[in-house]
Amino acid sequence: MDFLEIARQRQSCRSYDASREVEPEKLARILEAARLSPSACNGQPYHITVCHGEAARAVARATQGMGMNKFASDAPILIVLSEMPYVASAALGAKVKKNDYRSIDIGILAAYITAAAAAEGLGSCILGWLDDAKIREICSLGGTVRLVITLGYATEGDPLRRKKRLDIGELVNEIY
Repeated sequence: MDFLEIARQRQSCRSYDASREVEPEKLARILEAARLSPSACNGQPYHITVCHGEAARAVARATQGMGMNKFASDAPILIVLSEMPYVASAALGAKVKKNDYRSIDIGILAAYITAAAAAEGLGSCILGWLDDAKIREICSLGGTVRLVITLGYATEGDPLRRKKRLDIGELVNEIY
């Protein structure tokens, strides 16, 4: 599958087959893609925590406040992305340029994980609605939790939805 096909196929999965486990070799390839994702000064200012079983269910509950993300309980894997300190060169650049490179790097990391999951035939959904303190407790994390990604097989027959995106002319401006 080429990258445009991955981009066309990838969508936020909200209907997981709870009975179908993710094969370890697929998870390993997704995590390798994550490891290779670019970051400011190659600093990788994040930590990836992969939750299975009861840990996944506990993290799922910590994303379900006010009735949100009910589908997360059916995902066999939840990936927690937490923030870590900058490397010195990126910290200096962030201060001088007044830019939060960690947030950018974590966004890129999430994009790599979800694209790699799509390439493996898996569904994923990026969750930003979460209880940071509870997830930090569950996963014994020191860094702030920024995102959680659900991962698993979509239920059979889960349709590919039409993507609602701006037309290219509204989104892109070319200057020569």
